[in-house]
Amino acid sequence: MIAKKTKYGLKALVFIARNSSGNPVQIKTISESEQISRKFLESILLSLKSHGLLGSKKGKFGGYYLLKTPEEIKMSAVIRILEGPIAMVPCVSLNFYEKCEDCKEPDHCAVRNLMEAVRDSTLEIYNNRTLADLI
Repeated sequence: MIAKKTKYGLKALVFIARNSSGNPVQIKTISESEQISRKFLESILLSLKSHGLLGSKKGKFGGYYLLKTPEEIKMSAVIRILEGPIAMVPCVSLNFYEKCEDCKEPDHCAVRNLMEAVRDSTLEIYNNRTLADLI
């Protein structure tokens, strides 16, 4: 299950991609249209900005805009930024690996083998979907 932060981040990215027409989209507009708390949305958009997916412009006609085309924004990147690891357990994570303390033989662990398959299937979907597919 994804967190609300991730769900709202995806909704905001889709809204920006659909409504920007090359111009920044104001937080107020996104917040009202998508029914997301403005304060919560601000923190989500700042995360996406700090990871290079969004840019922002201050002022009366300011707001947020995409720094990449929708075709360049992979869902795997968005999920990792907002949600963290894609893997369900740390011992199969590609970017956030941690050894399980209770596992004596990782290569023969049934749970690990299952979770690797889940991770691989999930990654295949996220890596092959972009923001363009959502809009």
